Amino acid sequence: MTNRAIYPGTFDPITNGHIDILKKATEMFDEVVLGVANNSGKDTLFSLEKRAELCRLATSEIERVKVTVFEGLVVNYAKELNAVAMIRGLRAVSDFEYELQLALMNKQLSTDINTIFLVPDYKYLYLSSSLIKQIIRLGGDLKDFIPLCVEQAIKEVYKKKNQ
Repeated sequence: MTNRAIYPGTFDPITNGHIDILKKATEMFDEVVLGVANNSGKDTLFSLEKRAELCRLATSEIERVKVTVFEGLVVNYAKELNAVAMIRGLRAVSDFEYELQLALMNKQLSTDINTIFLVPDYKYLYLSSSLIKQIIRLGGDLKDFIPLCVEQAIKEVYKKKNQ
């Protein structure tokens, strides 16, 4: 039996902080599924397909990672995958309350799935997808925050918006 975890998120876009968490998770599990959520409640920069493609490109050199897309409750998808754990990243105390609430609700929905909180390297503690989008809109340099493939895709989106 494969010791599998799911790392769910919108990943709009995937950042170096996400990748740092993912690498840590692969040290703990035989396989980590990076589950790209089709969250219709969020206004995303990229389509679901593009987010999944960028996640695949950004994680292509990390062994034992599989990128998939899913819709609906993550605990249901985790059950489909036979995952034993859900990976969640914590950057700051402000994340903890929300993430704990999610973890407790997920535990109520499925007692078989445990949530594991991982903290990214200190250089990514402040990093978020929202900040990335703001930096690019204001013309900032993103090279230390996101993979090159993601930077190129974001620049292309904003180039089209400004034409």
